Amino acid sequence: MTTQLTYDASITQALEELYFHASYVGDISKLKEIFHPGTRLFGDVKGQPYSKTLDEWLEVVANRESPKDSGKPFKGEILSIKMVNSVAVAEVQVKAFDMLYHDFLSLHRIDGKWVIVSKIMSGVQQ
Repeated sequence: MTTQLTYDASITQALEELYFHASYVGDISKLKEIFHPGTRLFGDVKGQPYSKTLDEWLEVVANRESPKDSGKPFKGEILSIKMVNSVAVAEVQVKAFDMLYHDFLSLHRIDGKWVIVSKIMSGVQQ
């Protein structure tokens, strides 16, 4: 297999339409579309270690007020995307709930769709 450094606009579309928008409105079904079922989430929030399975994280999202309903500012921004063949890493920032999250998302194109297979993040109070 030849290594091919390219860019695929469908990564940006998936992140904007599924990851950012679904996070904003709290749409669990859309989040399940962008995340691989085996995804793990690691990092720190307010300086404390953070580790969850996808199901644990989706339960948190399902049982909290959505950023949209909170009325607080929300912004998702793609800082960079690096892609080789069918894998990519996206660096993004998400402002929600008076927090700023800096995420590193590993993605894999499976059956023609980009899905997040791991999420490493750090969240700090704003």
